Amino acid sequence: MWRVRASEYAARAAADEWLLDAEERARVRAFVRDRDRDRYRVAHVVLRRLLGAYLDEDPAAVGLVREPCPGCGEPHGRPAVAGAPFHFSLAHSGDLALLAFADTPVGIDVEADPSLEAAAEIGAMLHPRERAEVAAVPHRARPASVGRCWTRKEAYLKGVGIGLGEDPAVTYVGAGPAPAAVPGWSLTDVPVPAGHAAACAVRRPG
Repeated sequence: MWRVRASEYAARAAADEWLLDAEERARVRAFVRDRDRDRYRVAHVVLRRLLGAYLDEDPAAVGLVREPCPGCGEPHGRPAVAGAPFHFSLAHSGDLALLAFADTPVGIDVEADPSLEAAAEIGAMLHPRERAEVAAVPHRARPASVGRCWTRKEAYLKGVGIGLGEDPAVTYVGAGPAPAAVPGWSLTDVPVPAGHAAACAVRRPG
């Protein structure tokens, strides 16, 4: 697992933009705000650098694909490198980018804590047990509770490869201090700076 601050690597990533493929460069140009552009570019340059190192290949030559979605079979599932002996996941929010690599399917997510208003909207979409857990904490603590629940859910769904193609109310991951047990997966909170939450989900072998 790797954690990168976009502000620290923005200049270096800009110089290394040539490593990105045409689709990634188009995404870079599409961002209106510099900080969004820098965050995306840093995350994807670092991803390519790490993939190149793990595969002993030129980072610019690494071909990224999408695995089939387990829900519909269309090619918008987990990002992957065809034939690679490992899986990876990438997430970014604010100044942070997180990258995870594993020999089984893996998902990672990082989010800034939502506002009280956003926490109420997101909380209404959670699993019934998660909604009850959020309702049980003091009002001021609910954004953090919703934030950590949401990152656990996103990490798991990214690992599965279906993303938000699954209703957030279906799988229970927990909104309390520790993640819930999810059958077949190891779900872990990831330490990140205050004001953020992050989680990683790794499918257990077998």
